[in-house]
Amino acid sequence: MNFGLTEEQEMIVSTVRSFVEKEIYPHEAEVERTGQVPRELGEQIKQKVIDLGFYACNFPEEVGGAGLSHTDFTLVERELGRGSMALTHFFGRPQNILMACNDDQRERYLLPALRGERMDALAMTEPDAGSDVRGMKCSAVRDGGDWVVNGSKHFISGAEHADFFIVFVATGVDETPKGPKKRITTFLVDRGTKGFEVRDGYNSVSHKGYKNCILYFDNCRLSDAQVLGKVDGGFEVMNEWLYATRLTVAAFSVGRARRCFDYALHYAAERRQFGQQIGKFQGVSFQIADMITEIDAADWLTLAAAWRLDQGLLKNREIASAKLYASEALARVTDTTLQIFGGMGLMDDFPIERFWRDARVERIWDGTSEIQRHIISRDLLRPLGA
Repeated sequence: MNFGLTEEQEMIVSTVRSFVEKEIYPHEAEVERTGQVPRELGEQIKQKVIDLGFYACNFPEEVGGAGLSHTDFTLVERELGRGSMALTHFFGRPQNILMACNDDQRERYLLPALRGERMDALAMTEPDAGSDVRGMKCSAVRDGGDWVVNGSKHFISGAEHADFFIVFVATGVDETPKGPKKRITTFLVDRGTKGFEVRDGYNSVSHKGYKNCILYFDNCRLSDAQVLGKVDGGFEVMNEWLYATRLTVAAFSVGRARRCFDYALHYAAERRQFGQQIGKFQGVSFQIADMITEIDAADWLTLAAAWRLDQGLLKNREIASAKLYASEALARVTDTTLQIFGGMGLMDDFPIERFWRDARVERIWDGTSEIQRHIISRDLLRPLGA
């Protein structure tokens, strides 16, 4: 067992971390204040990433990506986790399920997305279908040779800047021994399509500037050419995507936790009370010890899950464990850091209160902590007939 990074992996970590510190950190306070990322700033970040050779680094070389392994890409996401999500969005990691594009779709969607010419957004969640994905009401029915879509999606991240959308829609119902089960199909939908509208979403306390939007479909007519993968095959496409995105949340949580911990460590070493640095009091020093232990554990759990994905080993439970533990560890680290800072931790003179607010959503999106616990326990109990 080798727990060290290769020379190439060390280079990846160093390059991305340097980029985040130089190109992302300086703009964070303004994005937090305004809740906006100026379009020209987003384009500047995107172009610098393209020049660096890291744009679409999560895709194979044969389609124009960097060909990084899941482990390598997890290291990229871990370093991006240190920075504002509103800004690192422009680092450019198109949805990996675009690899399901057919020949015509590759020219229209996949390749332009990998070159940074078009940006994508994924639309799955609905007001009444969050964890219960098959409860979605947005549906498509056949009409002649087309599909007619009606319904809505919400909490759609990145929609503000997207040129096209990867949308999961119910396209039928199967009767099963456990009751009706909806069939799901994935569609590629261009912004500006008749009957399709993107509207502003909700104001979130987490990740200011990384906006969510609401999508509306009103008799939106789509052809078979817009189907990604197979008709009624969207659930399989969705599950494959969720492996990658849950690893991303885990890696992001580790990166953000390490940045937050650095603040706690230096503050404990510098802040003086009762004639000495507060880090000399066990009440603080033991918290420091607990935080770094949790962060290291989350880091190794995440990298181990990514490695299993690379090796083609069973990984469902391991990825769920990484997402669960890393996101919850981030919550504890940000809360403890705020406690160490005391009242100043709640002031916007420091980014601690931002880290604390941002951390809360990591336990919700891309599968709640409860869903991850369900996946883990199901994988353990099912082989025993329970």
